[in-house]
Amino acid sequence: MYGWEMLSFNIHDGFLEAIVRGNRSGLLTAADYNNLCQCETLDDIKMHLTATEYGPYLQNEPSPLHTTTIVEKCTLKLVDEYKHMLCQATEPLSTFLQYITYGHMIDNVVLIVTGTLHERDVNELLEKCHPLGMFDRLVLVDTPLAPYFSECITSEDLDDMNIEIMRNTLYKAYLEDFYKFCQKLGGATAEIMCDLLSFEADRRAVNITINSIGTELTRDDRRKLYSNFGLLYPYGHEELAVCEDVDQVRGAMEKYPPYQSIFNRISYGESQMLDKAFYEEEVRRLCLSFEQQFHYAVFFAYIRLREQEIRNLMWISECVAQNQKSRVHDSVVFIF
Repeated sequence: MYGWEMLSFNIHDGFLEAIVRGNRSGLLTAADYNNLCQCETLDDIKMHLTATEYGPYLQNEPSPLHTTTIVEKCTLKLVDEYKHMLCQATEPLSTFLQYITYGHMIDNVVLIVTGTLHERDVNELLEKCHPLGMFDRLVLVDTPLAPYFSECITSEDLDDMNIEIMRNTLYKAYLEDFYKFCQKLGGATAEIMCDLLSFEADRRAVNITINSIGTELTRDDRRKLYSNFGLLYPYGHEELAVCEDVDQVRGAMEKYPPYQSIFNRISYGESQMLDKAFYEEEVRRLCLSFEQQFHYAVFFAYIRLREQEIRNLMWISECVAQNQKSRVHDSVVFIF
């Protein structure tokens, strides 16, 4: 399993791997979530979080708190950690870390394009962009996403093209590019990352299928949005492309044992719980990546686990703020 990287990995990347493994120990535990779910107000949530690594980012925030403030400050911690790792990294780790942010860049571009088409103020749109996906210029040809646009989308499409099709087209190009880059890295990085990216590609294929049921999207158009790798490629894609309801999607996915277990967790007619089931499986795979050493997948896993943690905190905060504590466990995905 370990080849040349076992001998040479620590020369350039050992320090950062130690940093990210140390940061992992600061992720919230099941006990933390149980305490957070008992909170009555957002100030109670803040008080509990000040005893964690989020403390320095929240301790000076005045009352009354808002959910957006909690999410922004927790995201700021993630951004600071990412920037620290990026400035310490050398090639090819620095390029790998930049690849992790391209998904957020795509979401930011789609947000700006959507807002521009609806004549929204650009500064207002920029405030809503994810900080990990920010870039210096608004001219797309000057961003890392330029190759994905040039391959998939022409300038004429931006006026009337369905925004979600654009998003999924860009994600397909990005995931395929990231997958090829990880394959070139080889070793344990390629082994673990290709598995994680394949899972991401398969999850997106399922979501594209379910979200396009009952729309004008043709089977061929749907098939074009699937990434050209993953456990479902190519035969699973052929079945998903012709699905006309969620039960048919379930039937296609249950032929693949890793995904059969996911669909077994939800009953028929509970497709709204599918996202949580996929997130739980993703978290399980991300945690397993820390069981091996001398590879870059731990950096990808840590960023994703922090993002899941922030989603958990946002959901808990919203439930508390809206006095919906009975639903607080509906979308919380425990990490440890």
